[in-house]
Amino acid sequence: MAANTAPIYSKVGVIAWATLTAANTAKDGTGTTGTIFTADATNGGRVEKVKVRALGTNVATVLRIFINNGSSSATAANNTLFMEVTCAATTLSEVAALADIEVLLNLVLPPGYKLLVAIGTTVAAGLAVTAVGGAY
Repeated sequence: MAANTAPIYSKVGVIAWATLTAANTAKDGTGTTGTIFTADATNGGRVEKVKVRALGTNVATVLRIFINNGSSSATAANNTLFMEVTCAATTLSEVAALADIEVLLNLVLPPGYKLLVAIGTTVAAGLAVTAVGGAY
């Protein structure tokens, strides 16, 4: 018996973000994290992409993206390290744009699951991390 043979579309768009400045060296999703996406509690959701934008002059760091099962992120067993993205050092300029980092995910999350983010080193100006997706 075939299931889900027709395309499924989001019922409403979801855009959420966090601003990160503080280092978190934990690789298990505990510690200082930002929540950038929470799937619909009934039907789940889909994250199309994550965009990282430096807010000024920063040292190099790594962005870590965790999947959380909807329970407390303070419990390591509720999180998994999904991926890491290198963020180069940046220098603020009034005549040139800072480069964005765009991570295509196309990730379907079960009901209540979350995407959490953290950075490996403290940065001065901060990183704005935005998730774009939808709720089913």
